Amino acid sequence: METNGVRPTSEQARAALAETERTRASAAALSATPWPNWFALTLTLYIGAFPITYGGVMSSSDWLMPRPAWVGVMLAITAAYGVLFAVAAKAWREKTGVALRFDVLPRTVTVPLAVGLPALLVGAAFAFRATGRPGWLIAASLIGVAVSVGCHLAFVRLHRRAA
Repeated sequence: METNGVRPTSEQARAALAETERTRASAAALSATPWPNWFALTLTLYIGAFPITYGGVMSSSDWLMPRPAWVGVMLAITAAYGVLFAVAAKAWREKTGVALRFDVLPRTVTVPLAVGLPALLVGAAFAFRATGRPGWLIAASLIGVAVSVGCHLAFVRLHRRAA
């Protein structure tokens, strides 16, 4: 790249490349900034409630509440989560200029998570229906909460390390 007919030295070119790389790393770190704590808590509560609620919907007979009540609870918590997700995404985008991105985390983590967590949360309801044991739902709820908290902490650590 020339400016006014003067070519940069190799040292200047390396410095410019290093600065470009620092800018990319900074943008990636900002993109990996964790959600606000209130939304991380909302997400964790939703993940924790999902297996139990879905288990109530999927149960072969009324379990703790009639099935229509479970369906109503499922619809209500999913709608509330959707609204809060939209609010958090908009607020975070306005604050940081970027949305939360999962592509900055290693695929060895995100791919198993994207497949495993839904299988765990939904699979527990099927296991509960087959066995009638609510321990499946409780275990899935606790594991889901641990995964949610772990992912939030991973984003926090990634952001701090890159900052």
